[in-house]
Amino acid sequence: MRALGIDFGERRIGLAISDPSGSFALPWRVIERTSDSAAIAAIAALVEPEGIALVVIGEPRRPADGRAGAAAERVHRFGARLARRLGLPVEWIDETLTSHAAAERLRQGGAGRRAERDKLDAVAAQILLQEALDRRRGPGA
Repeated sequence: MRALGIDFGERRIGLAISDPSGSFALPWRVIERTSDSAAIAAIAALVEPEGIALVVIGEPRRPADGRAGAAAERVHRFGARLARRLGLPVEWIDETLTSHAAAERLRQGGAGRRAERDKLDAVAAQILLQEALDRRRGPGA
């Protein structure tokens, strides 16, 4: 089962894709978001040829209390529209601190500032997707 991970942002949307077995997530692309409609069309054009069966979207949570706020509502509206367009199930996963973790990974890998900025959202999507894939396999898998 191939899956797609999405790190939604108002300016950029990071995408990650799993290997065909659904075991490993890989950073895939970053698309510039000009509108929801354009972003959904761009994602659909990328997803359909890849045989994606599941979409995982990062859900923003407030760091202080872990609750969903206005940003989560915004992402849920986008996710609902995307799910309707793709006809695929959507899973939500807490994205708290994923951008920070992605930046740290890129720095440790020796990425310069520009490379970090260009890849950050896709690496954040990879982190989200890998967490979802690991959860689906269960403990000790």
